[in-house]
Amino acid sequence: MNESAVNESAAVLAQAASAQQNSSIGQPNPKDLVAALQATEKLPKSGYTLTDLAGTWRLCFITGTKKTRQKAGVALGAGRYLPKLIKIQLTYEVTDGDQGLVQNSVGLGQLKLELSGPLKFWAKSRCLAFDFTKIQVAIGGLTLYQGRIKPEAADSDFFQQLLKDQAFFKYFWVTEQGIAARGRGGGLALWYRAEG
Repeated sequence: MNESAVNESAAVLAQAASAQQNSSIGQPNPKDLVAALQATEKLPKSGYTLTDLAGTWRLCFITGTKKTRQKAGVALGAGRYLPKLIKIQLTYEVTDGDQGLVQNSVGLGQLKLELSGPLKFWAKSRCLAFDFTKIQVAIGGLTLYQGRIKPEAADSDFFQQLLKDQAFFKYFWVTEQGIAARGRGGGLALWYRAEG
């Protein structure tokens, strides 16, 4: 792939991330965005660390896996932007070198569901593995339920597992503005950096 095509793919991803933060910027067509994600994924990877992924990222575009696309059919298509009404965010926190904590929150109006647990960055394969061991449900800032979904030992056991036994994202575009990855199930996703 030539350099102008490389820059073009990255520009489409950057435009999509910017469009989610600033509605005055036009968002790329979903088919163009999927093509840019696929092209960017094939590029030689630049090195990044867990520290580069630290922060809060809001999910804005998904393709789903082949299996989910077959089930969803036209509704998902090749890929789709998430409605702004649904707020799905990932927060990565580094605790020690290649280890940390992940928090995945889904908000719809006043209702918020939050899953959290340990994460590990596998530098050689550029995969960020994670597990959800705790849950919290809140409405309007009031916690309705908070507890564990896995025993306490699951947090430390996670770090002993092999990558093949873990859920993970393989990031291929990591910038200050946004990140993109392929999930273990095969779907592609794009996030932009959340404010505050």
